[in-house]
Amino acid sequence: MARGFKRRDGRYVARLDAVERGLVVGLMEQVLELVAPAGDDGGMPRGAGEGDEFDRIVAGLGGVGMGVSLSAADQAEDLGAVPDAGERDPALDRIFPTANRQDEQVAAEFRRLTEEGLRSRKSANLATAIAALAALEDQKVSLDHEQALALVVALTDVRLVLGERLGLRSDDDFEVLEEQASGLGEDDPTVYALAVYDFLTWLQETLTQALTR
Repeated sequence: MARGFKRRDGRYVARLDAVERGLVVGLMEQVLELVAPAGDDGGMPRGAGEGDEFDRIVAGLGGVGMGVSLSAADQAEDLGAVPDAGERDPALDRIFPTANRQDEQVAAEFRRLTEEGLRSRKSANLATAIAALAALEDQKVSLDHEQALALVVALTDVRLVLGERLGLRSDDDFEVLEEQASGLGEDDPTVYALAVYDFLTWLQETLTQALTR
């Protein structure tokens, strides 16, 4: 069972079993694929994302997302609307908010000038967090300050994408969806996705509190 992050001797320590780490790593891998610049490896540190050993570790954690897909195409029936072919994925606008909602031309120019750099930085954070979690050999998670900051940012991006797939725009949306989900079966994808969203929120809150203390 997971235990939230606490600060101990200058490090940020938690407990996540292989299933929980597999879930977090898999979802971060999906978001990394979504945000990485074209032709980029997502900023994965050399040696951390290369070779059979790393692939074996990640595979051993349980696969990509442990049953939760963040692909818009996979949400056609389960979690939300799918963008038309050629349309920009709305999840990207959650991660990279528009600079000017009144003038699309200005917003598009700002995006052209800044988004590539933002993609690179977010990809690097995700890659750092993935490498830190995938390299663990037991349930104990122990992060240095840089890894902890990267994980906080990475969890934010995962929650933004999952929230977009679930149609969450506000706290009211979450409450409405929870009420709707209460009438669904435990094996319904929406119920599971909400449980995952809750877990990610809790994990991020404990890490944020540990960092601010």
